[in-house]
Amino acid sequence: MTVKRFLRQATLTRRSHLTVFILSDEAAAFQAYRLLQSHGISPEHLAIVGKGYSSPDRVGLLKPMQIATRKAQALAVFAGTGGSAISFIGALFIHFGLGFPLHANLVLMIVAGGVVSGFCGAVAGALLGFLGEGSTSGIYRHYLSQGRYLLMMEGPEKLVRRGQEVLSYYSTSKP
Repeated sequence: MTVKRFLRQATLTRRSHLTVFILSDEAAAFQAYRLLQSHGISPEHLAIVGKGYSSPDRVGLLKPMQIATRKAQALAVFAGTGGSAISFIGALFIHFGLGFPLHANLVLMIVAGGVVSGFCGAVAGALLGFLGEGSTSGIYRHYLSQGRYLLMMEGPEKLVRRGQEVLSYYSTSKP
């Protein structure tokens, strides 16, 4: 693999975009779905979520607790590994640079650094999960529990923008 190809792959922009429309009832959701289809948007890019249609779990709309748990685990592993590496480098510096003998206390410092940084990473990940994607997911699940429907559209940016324009054009009241 050439450097040019690697850099091109590393800087690729997001290929798939998502937009979610919240609709009041089943008839409005189905009407919007058919409207988008009549404007050339393929059904493979659309999904209706609600009672009688796709479930939130089926389309990948996770519960906020699931999102927070995943983020916490990922950040705990990352921070724990990083904290252990930094503690190990610090212990080597103390032993070789300052001349202190290598005792059990120095080894325990490495373990403690990994545990403390892993715990801090888990807390930060859980907060980021709840306050980031988890809050958005919670809002959508709240609408679904009220009996509303979601029309989800995923695809290239041009397609998603066209769908947004179509629905915004037909949803505004005309004089």
